[in-house]
Amino acid sequence: MHKLTFFPLGNADCCRIDLSGGQKLLFDYAAMRDADDEDDLRIDLAAAILEDLEAAKRDSLDVVAFTHLDDDHIHGASELFHLRHAEKYQGEGRIKIDTLWVPAAAIVEEGCEDEDKIIRAEARYRLKQGKGIRVFSRPDKLKQWLEREKIPFESRQHLITDAGRTVPGFTLADAGVEFFVHSPFASRLNDGSVLDRNIDSLALQATFSVDGKLTRLLTLSDLDHMALSDIVDITRGKKRDDRLAWDIMKIAHHCSYTALGPDKGKEKTEPIPNVRWLCEQASQPKAIAVSSSKLIPDEDSDKQPPHRQAAAYYREQATNRSGEFIVTMAHPKAAAPEQLVIEIGGSKAKVKRGYLGGAAVIVGHSAPRAGLNG
Repeated sequence: MHKLTFFPLGNADCCRIDLSGGQKLLFDYAAMRDADDEDDLRIDLAAAILEDLEAAKRDSLDVVAFTHLDDDHIHGASELFHLRHAEKYQGEGRIKIDTLWVPAAAIVEEGCEDEDKIIRAEARYRLKQGKGIRVFSRPDKLKQWLEREKIPFESRQHLITDAGRTVPGFTLADAGVEFFVHSPFASRLNDGSVLDRNIDSLALQATFSVDGKLTRLLTLSDLDHMALSDIVDITRGKKRDDRLAWDIMKIAHHCSYTALGPDKGKEKTEPIPNVRWLCEQASQPKAIAVSSSKLIPDEDSDKQPPHRQAAAYYREQATNRSGEFIVTMAHPKAAAPEQLVIEIGGSKAKVKRGYLGGAAVIVGHSAPRAGLNG
């Protein structure tokens, strides 16, 4: 059995993937809890990650992937992880990273000042060393950066994976999982566009195999509707519709309407056609859509996600397939959010209910609807 764990962090991301063979992969890390605020319901993320590793008698993660360098995806990383590029980020109790995954933008972007500068330095160091890293996409800007560092591009080519490819080292036969890369793609970075962390972020389809059953996860980082539409066009154009199927979707950008379409809508965001098609590709009746976000508000409050209109669309889709729309800060209940664990076995994906005795818990901001969380 494989396992996904999402953490209640407000509008921030972290998902741990535990494979049946014992490998542990962490996608993003944002320790957002304010330790001085006793009313802060967000989890102590560092403690949760360390506790899990201690139970497994490990001091390292096989993979840590930073989908992009925004604070809500990297906050506190330099305080927890053993970073190879500087002694100040090393020492007892820090978690080692066997392989760091980053989009090419995390190597080439300029103007970094805080935590992003530290993670960029680590990624650059590992790429210079030629080990312990995988970079996604090979835009001209990456080649130019390597040239400035007097590193032949060909000598680092084996560490780079393009969109439309699977990640080396993980196969269904050997690891029970494969990762297919949807974003970033070099063509956008090479067309003169200004580098944008969100739409140049790492997005993947993970396909898990248990007893011959395939379960698919789409993790969409902070992509907007135009980037998602491009992914649909490119993938369908290659006749690879299967690479857009999903049983679990980590919906984009903390339930922002911008991941669905250009207009928020009065009561429900209407997605553009390609995004609607993508959302309808759930390959099992009880598919699970996860919003890594704060509670969905009852009313419009500000421009930041989550947006109630986007949530209305995702709820509707979940209802139509007897599935679940789960908000991380509302699971299992808004007054006491906990880790969201999804088990992947021969019967595909199921939410682990823990002490709740297997009962579906209805939580969230508004009147509950059957089969939904959030």
